[in-house]
Amino acid sequence: MIKFKHFLYVVAVSSLLYACGTDSNPTIDNFDHEAQSIIDNDSLVKFLQNHYYDTAVDSIKLIDNGQSSLYGDANLKTIEVNENDIDYKVYMYVGEDKVGSNSPSPDKGFPTIADSIYTKYQLWTITNSKNFSLNQTGSEARWWNLYPSQSGAPSTISGWKYGFAGNLKGGYNNTVTGEKINYINGGKGIIFIPSGLAYRNVGSGTVLENTSLIFYVELWDFVEGTDHDNDYVSTINEINYENGKISNIDTDKNNVPNYLDIDDDGDGVLTKDEDKNGDGDPRNDFNDPNKPLVPDYLNRDIRVKY
Repeated sequence: MIKFKHFLYVVAVSSLLYACGTDSNPTIDNFDHEAQSIIDNDSLVKFLQNHYYDTAVDSIKLIDNGQSSLYGDANLKTIEVNENDIDYKVYMYVGEDKVGSNSPSPDKGFPTIADSIYTKYQLWTITNSKNFSLNQTGSEARWWNLYPSQSGAPSTISGWKYGFAGNLKGGYNNTVTGEKINYINGGKGIIFIPSGLAYRNVGSGTVLENTSLIFYVELWDFVEGTDHDNDYVSTINEINYENGKISNIDTDKNNVPNYLDIDDDGDGVLTKDEDKNGDGDPRNDFNDPNKPLVPDYLNRDIRVKY
């Protein structure tokens, strides 16, 4: 049984939740990841069909008296993903707290797949269609990058970003001065992640290879418009994401994706300095009459520091 009310939150361990970004190059190992994705989804569907969410005790429980399964629950979302040309499905159960709608600041909205999040979590591993076991518990929340980063907060496994993005709202910081940080009304949910978007056929720590995972999560806060390289263009605007498929943009072809490149067009002028109108957003500066649709920060023909 997993409980929202009484579960101990996981201490985030960087060696376990590592970057598993969409543009990382998985080790060539002759393993059939496409076949494994099918096996994983079949197993997840069976698990969801055999369990229900007991709102009275905030728990996932095995069906024992004709309860409606998680698989047919209106709060369960199916998120279709394509990474490394392989199709996956992530399942997201959105908690009964209405994903933060009671927060004093409900207009903050939801994080994107590229934002940084402040969260608590608990990790369970799926043994078979009827059994699952606690893998880690802890007590502290911490910051994570949903999208791979080279510095700052560590990055999460790939499946996390699809569960958090657009599904959970950040909470309200009601910390009393001098006391421990505390948030209320944050979005709560459960993410069911296939092994291909977690630790694949390698495993990590106590998580065995080809193991699908369950994460109980509580979103406390997030950085809207996270900017990994501090170039005044948010990461979500420096990647391509459409229909569940992500690809990085590398305008100057220097093998550093734009979201990590402080000079996106490689013209010797920093992206943040190609902001002629001075509004803090390089994306809306177009000063080349020969390329009226190309912003200066992506145009090598404009090499002026404004």
